[in-house]
Amino acid sequence: MKTVFTKDAPVPIGPYSQGVIANGMLYCSGQIPIDPKTGRIVDGDVSAQTEQVCENIAAVLSAAGLGFSDVVKTTCFLADMQDFAQFNAVYERYFVSKPARSCIAAKQLPAGASVEVEVIAVL
Repeated sequence: MKTVFTKDAPVPIGPYSQGVIANGMLYCSGQIPIDPKTGRIVDGDVSAQTEQVCENIAAVLSAAGLGFSDVVKTTCFLADMQDFAQFNAVYERYFVSKPARSCIAAKQLPAGASVEVEVIAVL
């Protein structure tokens, strides 16, 4: 197992890694819309928050030498399913390879985030 870390994504706020490489796969922890420069949730609606989440994922993927086209599975969490269309509009710009996906509503996400996304990618 190899731990992935980059300063270009939020520093973990608990006992977990940004990502772990094992058996030819990268398992990324869920990313919420924290700006890694400020350590705070970005201002704005779910579109702005999804944009930051995707940028955080891009940073972790890059640290592992990967990109969005290497992602095979995503799990997406929304605080409000009414935000589904706005979320999808941003998501589809990043995940153009259309990986397998689950998207669920969560009663509450860390730090009051509106969206969280975790990914699995192939090395």
